[in-house]
Amino acid sequence: MFFQSVKMAWKSIVSNKMRSFLTMLGIIIGVVALVVLVSLVNGATTSVTDEINSLGSNLLTVSISDNKGKPMKISDVNALMDEEEIALTAPGATLNVTGKYGSDSDSVMVTGTTAAYSQIQGLSLKYGRFLKTTDVDNVNYVAVVNETLVEDLVGYTACVGEKIHLNGMAFTVIGVLDEENSSSLTSSLTSDQMMAYIPYTTAIRVSTNISSEVTSFYATAADENSMDKAEAALTSLMMERFNEDEDAFTITNRSEIMDALSSVTGTLSLLLGGIAAISLLVGGIGIMNIMLVSVTERTREIGIRKAIGAGRGTIMSQFLVEALTISLIGCLIGILFSWMILMAVNVIGDVSYGLNGTVVAVSILFSLGIGVIFGMYPANKAATMLPIDALRFEG
Repeated sequence: MFFQSVKMAWKSIVSNKMRSFLTMLGIIIGVVALVVLVSLVNGATTSVTDEINSLGSNLLTVSISDNKGKPMKISDVNALMDEEEIALTAPGATLNVTGKYGSDSDSVMVTGTTAAYSQIQGLSLKYGRFLKTTDVDNVNYVAVVNETLVEDLVGYTACVGEKIHLNGMAFTVIGVLDEENSSSLTSSLTSDQMMAYIPYTTAIRVSTNISSEVTSFYATAADENSMDKAEAALTSLMMERFNEDEDAFTITNRSEIMDALSSVTGTLSLLLGGIAAISLLVGGIGIMNIMLVSVTERTREIGIRKAIGAGRGTIMSQFLVEALTISLIGCLIGILFSWMILMAVNVIGDVSYGLNGTVVAVSILFSLGIGVIFGMYPANKAATMLPIDALRFEG
C-alpha cells in the first residue's frame, strides 16, 4: 500500500512539473540557506580553532590596567621565568608606524618585544635570525619582518642586511618570517599586514606611546598539563605586586578564548539556522497550499475511491505521502545545490568548506517534519470527505 501511494504521488508530481517545482522552491531555498550558512560558519570556526590549537594550549596573556605605583619593567617580566610553573615570558607593545624603503612607504605594524617572543608565539624564520637578548640590552636598531613587508615594500624576500626606516629611524633587517610554517595566530590573521618585530627598548625610542613600563606581556606554562598551576602562580605574583587588587590586571588563557569563540559561533549558527528554518516554514505553507488545490482537483477521484471501498487511512496516506515526497525531493535538490555552492566557494576563495553531516541530517528531518505538518490538513480534508459529496462535486 505504501509503495502504491509513493507511485501515485510521483505520478501526480510528474504530471504537473512546473507547479511541483515551484512548490518545492521554498523547501529548496530553505535547505540551501540552512546547509550553506551553517556549514560556512562551522568551517570558519574549525579553521580558527585548528589555528588556535596549533599554537598549543599553554599561553597566558597578561594585561595591566593599574600599576598601583609599581610599574613592571622588562627585568620584572624576565624575573617571572624563575618560577618553576612558568617557562617563558616576553613583553609585547604594538604600534602602527610609517615604514619606508627607498622611495616606497606604507603603514607597518611594529611589535616591541624580547628574544623569547618567537618561541612563545611559534614564529618560524625563512632567513636570518630573531631578536636576541643583546639586541634588547644594547637597544639595537634591528628588525625581524614578515614576508608581506619584504615583498610589498622591499621588493624581494632574501633581504637580510637591508635598511628600512620605521618612523624615520633606520633599522637593519636581521630576519624574515616564514609565515607558511609559523603557528602564530597573530601572524596568520594579519598575513596581509606589513609587520616588524623590534627590541622592546628600541620601540621606546620609536614612539612616545611606549614607555619602559610594561603593560602587556605573554607567558607560557612549563607544562601544558599544568596550565592551572601556571595561571594560579602568575595570579598570585600579580596580586602580591598590585596590593591584592584583582581589577589591576587581567590574565587570559587560550581555553577562555576557545570558550568565547564557541559561544559566539554557536549563537551565530542558531541565528542563521533560525532564519533558514523560517524559509522552510514558508516552503511548508506552499506545500499545504498546493496540496489543498490538489485535493480540490481530485475530489471526484477521492469520491470514486471511497465508493469502491477505500478507507479513510488509505486516502489520508495517499495525500500525506505526496506531501512528504514533494518535501523530500525539494530537500535533496537543496542539498545538491548546497554542495555545488560550497565547492564553488572553495574554488573561488581557495578555502576548504564541506557539507556538515549533522546539518544535512537536520535539514532532512526538518523537511520531513514540514511535509507531515503541512500535509496533514489537506490529507485529513480529503480523508473526511463524504463519498456522495465528492461524487457530486463539479469543480
